[in-house]
Amino acid sequence: MTIRYGLIGSGMMGQEHIRNLNLLEAAQVVAIADPDDGMRNLSAELVDGPVTTFSNHRDLLSADLCDAYVVVAPNDTHHKILIDLLDANKPVLCEKPLCTTAQDCRDILTRMTEGSAPVWVAMEYRYMPPVQRLIHEVQAGTAGPARMMSIREHRFPFLPKIGVWNRFNERTGGTLVEKCCHFWDLMRLVLNSDPVRVYASASADVNHQQERYDGRVPDIIDNAFVTIDFESGQRGMLDLCMFAEGSKWQEVISVTGPKARVDACVPGPARFSRDGKEQMSKLVISDRVSKLEQVEPVEVDETILQAGDHHGSSYFQHVKFRDMIRDGRSEPEVSVEDGLWSVRVGEAAELSAKTGRAIALDDV
Repeated sequence: MTIRYGLIGSGMMGQEHIRNLNLLEAAQVVAIADPDDGMRNLSAELVDGPVTTFSNHRDLLSADLCDAYVVVAPNDTHHKILIDLLDANKPVLCEKPLCTTAQDCRDILTRMTEGSAPVWVAMEYRYMPPVQRLIHEVQAGTAGPARMMSIREHRFPFLPKIGVWNRFNERTGGTLVEKCCHFWDLMRLVLNSDPVRVYASASADVNHQQERYDGRVPDIIDNAFVTIDFESGQRGMLDLCMFAEGSKWQEVISVTGPKARVDACVPGPARFSRDGKEQMSKLVISDRVSKLEQVEPVEVDETILQAGDHHGSSYFQHVKFRDMIRDGRSEPEVSVEDGLWSVRVGEAAELSAKTGRAIALDDV
């Protein structure tokens, strides 16, 4: 059975979804909705096969052409779009963040009733092959009981988007929600515990400071240190810099226990690499007892790497989403509740950065 997909939103990330769905067996994009004529038409040209286009998502839903929907619209539109999609009662893959505020995420969770079609939040970083290897090693006990997890992301600035919606906190939820929800989700998944306290030091120091939009200066954070205490007593830390393009590794994700440290080293997109070529990721295990270091290259098919900017993760996420639909399962691997948690932590981090206080999750 071929699953028919409808895309709501067709900008840069929407086009990445199309390229990956083109590679996927038993998947076909049949409809695209986007108010921007240029993006909508450009995306339609990428689709392998006939596609119907719409200027708004309600017309797409009324046409009833699809078996599943992918939400790739700007962050601040997710809440209203999801309300309409819940009525359609078909599987949804919603790009992160689920919504820009925890309040809106809770509203979606409340509206979901028994029998509702699954809503999968697109936390694709879980599906990067080197991150999958790290998760496997941690679950296998290679590090011993995980006590600390750190993530360093040194990367390029936010790219231009239609309507410059990604330049302002009011439309994105803030960098620590928009970008970093991936990392709060990964920490909660790997450490298998819920966050209880967040402290962030962050600022907008370099990027977009010379830009003006209707006289307004972008206010999104471009660098931060964030620490998180978990209910289990474990700790997490994020080191974020968004003016570090050209770094050898875009992400280094490390989990440390009494036996070893496990690192997943992930390169950025080829177009931002030093030589313009795709780099191979790697897994590194540093054994505390033997003092030996084991380095394992993690290969990803070149065609899959070329389909997007997220080191193959969009493709592997779509494989899992498709299989859930095909098998008739109702439980997504990344739930609305997971999406809510990641936004809660991001909101607390944004508040901590503004106030200089540690923020208890129960207090916000």
